[in-house]
Order: sequence, then structure tokens, then C-alpha cells
Amino acid sequence: MSTALHRSSSVGEVEEPSVALRDAVRSFLVAEERTGGFLPTCDGWMTGFDPAFSARVGEQGWLGVTVPVEYGGHGGSQLDRLVIAEELLAYGAPVAAHWIADRQMAPSLLNFGTEEQKRRYLPGITKGETFFAIGMSEPEAGSDLAAVRTRAVQEGDSWRVNGTKLWTTGAHVAHAMVLLARTDGTPADRQQGLSQFVVDLPNPGVEIRPIRSIDGGSHFNEVVFHDTVLPASALLGQRGEGWTQVMSELAYERSGPERYLSTMPLLRAWSELLRTSDATAEQRHAVGMLTARAWSLRCMSRQVAQELAAGRRPDVLAAMVKDLGSSFEGDLVEAVRVSSGIEPRFGGDRFATLLADAILHTPAFTLRGGTNEILRSIIGRGLGMR
Repeated sequence: MSTALHRSSSVGEVEEPSVALRDAVRSFLVAEERTGGFLPTCDGWMTGFDPAFSARVGEQGWLGVTVPVEYGGHGGSQLDRLVIAEELLAYGAPVAAHWIADRQMAPSLLNFGTEEQKRRYLPGITKGETFFAIGMSEPEAGSDLAAVRTRAVQEGDSWRVNGTKLWTTGAHVAHAMVLLARTDGTPADRQQGLSQFVVDLPNPGVEIRPIRSIDGGSHFNEVVFHDTVLPASALLGQRGEGWTQVMSELAYERSGPERYLSTMPLLRAWSELLRTSDATAEQRHAVGMLTARAWSLRCMSRQVAQELAAGRRPDVLAAMVKDLGSSFEGDLVEAVRVSSGIEPRFGGDRFATLLADAILHTPAFTLRGGTNEILRSIIGRGLGMR
């Protein structure tokens, strides 16, 4: 590990991440780009699947930061992980391979997994060698997770699963996925009777159908379970506690810096372009406003990291970060497109290509991880609104 991480001496006590850690990550990324390790892009946490790069990040000790040493981790703080994530995202690094596993499945395994599950999956996650997908959304449910219809029926020492998951990111390249299924009751029971399972991939009973998106990639998938048999050991946490576990997990998914830094490489590239030209007052104002919004969102995301480190569940604050952050990402792309006056074009110069790519990704920003409408309902209920 190139730089020592801070340790938290007790729950809720979080030290300030060191400047040395941030500098180390930046130096690593500069060296990687110069040697052809990767080409910075927007939305690299969703579309930049590069197992070799993830392994190199793991070698630096920057994955599984908060995982205890006994499971291959580094015993660092949530704020350490935030620093690393910020730098990787802002630079446009290809982190999609390890992102889901490191971001939310490692904490979920630590919180709810059996000892066997922890020792089986966590060491690979911390090395950047074990990748996860998340089986939540369904064709008839979408962001309404309580409407899940995928069914897991216990049969002796195993479970038989039938159902379909949709928009499952990276399922075609993942080593495992965490599945949310109904084990008790009916869909009318909503949050009651849901459970989670860890499903190893590939699996003969699991059909994965790629979904091609507007950018030509196949990052999303439809995942169909055909009488899939899972061992009893696949159950994650407690039967019937799936909803509570998922809500805890979503705090990690919705509050991270990827919710406002996906398009930061475009803003950085535009700012660099303006430094070498005569920027107009309108362009300077646009850069200033976008930077101020990004900084505000960073402060909010940092607060969530502090809440998580203290052992609390910042569900409402996480929903706010995701709502405001995903809106900001799209606003950034549009502001740069209008103010730059440069035609977005693949095959053009580096900036024109980056802008064209960002435009194609924009429609998904306010949908993935829960639509903004769903998030605002969560916020309203959390704040006691009617």
C-alpha cells in the first residue's frame, strides 16, 4: 500500500483524511494516463470496465479501505474511501469493474454476511478481483422495490428462484450478484417478506441478456432466473429482513461522489480549454456556478460518509445527495454544451469527443439508483411532509 490510511479509534470518531493520501492517488492517476493505462472518460464508474486497472488500484491498497484487516482490508475510515473515490471519479478513471463490490457489497457483507460469506468474497473485493452486480429492479417494479415479484422458495437445504431482474449493471461480467427476492407473503405485502441472496455467476439457472444502450455499450442486463437452485448458504442476513438490509445498502449507493462527479472530467477539460483561450464573462460565470454547486454536493456527500462512519443510517440525506447530484450532472453537460459553442462529435478532438459521450449518458443520470421522483418521496416522508 503506497500510503497509510487513517484508523478510527472508536465508532463515530473519524479522523481527517491526509493530504498525502489524496496526493498519492492523484500521482498514481497521472502516471497511469501517461503510460497508457487508461483514457479519462465521463461516467467511468458505470461504463469503464477495466479489470486490469481495478487490480492495480487494489494493489495500492485503495479498495476495501474500511474492511477489517482480517478479511484482507485495510481498517481505514469512510472519509479515506471518500478521498480515493473523489480522485478516481474526477479524473475519469475506469472503475466500473470494482465499483459496486467496493462501494456497497463489502459493507453489506460486513453488516449482514455470515463468516463464510465474508471470508469467501471480501478478500477478492479488496484485491479488485471479485466483481458484483445488484439484482433489485424488475420489469414491473422499477424504482418501486417493494413491488418485487421474483420468488425464492425454500426446498429443504436449498432455495429455488424464479423471476426477472432488469437494468442489472455489469451482470455479464460479475462474479456474483446480490438478489432481492420475495420469500414470504405476496407482492401486496410490500416491504414484508423480502430476503437477499448472494448468487455466484455464471450460473446454469441464470440467463443474462445484455441491453444495448444509446452509446452502443451493453452495461445493463436483463437477468432471468429459471428454477435456479441456490444453497442455503446463499441467504444474506436474515430471512424476511431484505427490505431493511437494502435500505441500509442504498445509503452507500445513493450518497457517493459518483452521483455528482460522473461528468466532472468534462468540466475539468472545459476549464483547461478556457485557460488557453479568451474566456467570455458568460463562460467564467458558468464555470463558477458549476464549481460552487459541485463543492456544495461534496460537502453533503462528506456528511453522509461521517454519518456512516458513526454507525447511523442517513437514508434521507443520501436521497438528497442522489437527487441533487444526478440533476447537477445533467445540468453540467448542458451548460458546457451551450457555453462552449463546440460541436459534440465522436472522432473530433478530445474535448468534442468527451462532450459527445457525456451527452449520450445524460438520460440515465436521474433514473439509475432510484428515479428522482422516488427519491423525493423518500425525502418528503423522512422530513415528515405529507
